[in-house]
Amino acid sequence: QLQASGGGLVQAGDSLRLSCAASGRISSSDGMHWFRQAPEKEREFVAATTWSGGSTSYADSVKGRFTISTDNAKNTVYLQVNSLKPEDTAVYYCAAKWWTTAQAIGLMNYWGQGTLVTVSS
Repeated sequence: QLQASGGGLVQAGDSLRLSCAASGRISSSDGMHWFRQAPEKEREFVAATTWSGGSTSYADSVKGRFTISTDNAKNTVYLQVNSLKPEDTAVYYCAAKWWTTAQAIGLMNYWGQGTLVTVSS
């Protein structure tokens, strides 16, 4: 129901746009999120938005570099990632939560399969 794509191998300072296509039980009232998990680290919150885009939030580590957005006509959530750093290397997951957004992993109701972003120095 959530299909993430857009990852790849890039150099420090480069940009990528990650996409998350939503289908099935994902509704327009769900909160949409991006999380990431670096090698040997726990999964962490990156960004969240409502489908209207009226409410967004970001982890402090990505503020000013990452932008979350939605295209309701395409049922797709994007994560524009700019000024990439080696420490941004991780598998990026999209997730959905019923009715609202949150930052706790355990509160998500649906997960996508992840897309790998590797940033070389």
